[in-house]
Amino acid sequence: MKPHPVRFVFAVLGLAGALLVSAVPASAAQSYPEPAGADTAGFVPIFDGKSLAGWDADPKYWRVEDGMLVGVVTPETLLKANTFAIWRGGAPADFELKVEYRVSAAGNSGINYRSVEIPTPAFALKGYQCDIDGTNRYTGNNYEERGRTFLAVRGQITRAGDGAKRAIIGAVGEKDALAAFVRANDWNQVHLIIRGNVLTHIVNGHVMSVVIDEDAAARTAAGLVGVQVHVGPPMKIEYRNFLLKILPPVAPAPLK
Repeated sequence: MKPHPVRFVFAVLGLAGALLVSAVPASAAQSYPEPAGADTAGFVPIFDGKSLAGWDADPKYWRVEDGMLVGVVTPETLLKANTFAIWRGGAPADFELKVEYRVSAAGNSGINYRSVEIPTPAFALKGYQCDIDGTNRYTGNNYEERGRTFLAVRGQITRAGDGAKRAIIGAVGEKDALAAFVRANDWNQVHLIIRGNVLTHIVNGHVMSVVIDEDAAARTAAGLVGVQVHVGPPMKIEYRNFLLKILPPVAPAPLK
């Protein structure tokens, strides 16, 4: 009996389709990001909790106490200029930094990075800063000390261009809503991810600001790390658990 021509064609097409399907690799199963947990791989401590070894600071304002780096301004020691405790262990370029802080209600501080030390006054830095304050008006901002001032306010994604121009290009949240994640009179964790010209400030696991710095004349690619006590009323700032991870330089993606 001769095969029915139509059935024969469908049989051939079915076989060809099966062969085609078997030749195409199965797509990978979908997966999703998971919480990082402690996320300590590659991080090293840069403060021993016992002394100012590896740091420079004015002892009038900075001391080590109960495993913490403590900055204090009293009514008798009011500042005329901001002063810093400066880490002397290197000048990181691309890195992640994690540190915990607790600040008094009237306190004003910040974590400087990729900064340069200026000759006078003593222990003064110029450069990027993750803002910290006791009223949470500024916490999480990207402020350039002695430079372009506000590069991004909490909640903003900005692009800094030539001529110190800064444009808001997006948002990571609403300013006051993000402030609610910062604990007053308690410990908070700052996590800085600084890579290439993208500067990300995270507080208690929430992104506070992102700056894309395309101002070639003003931006810095590496520099000092330091923490600040600020001009103003008496205050206290406590830091602990400084952890630094040096990242490899950002390389262009290979062409395919």
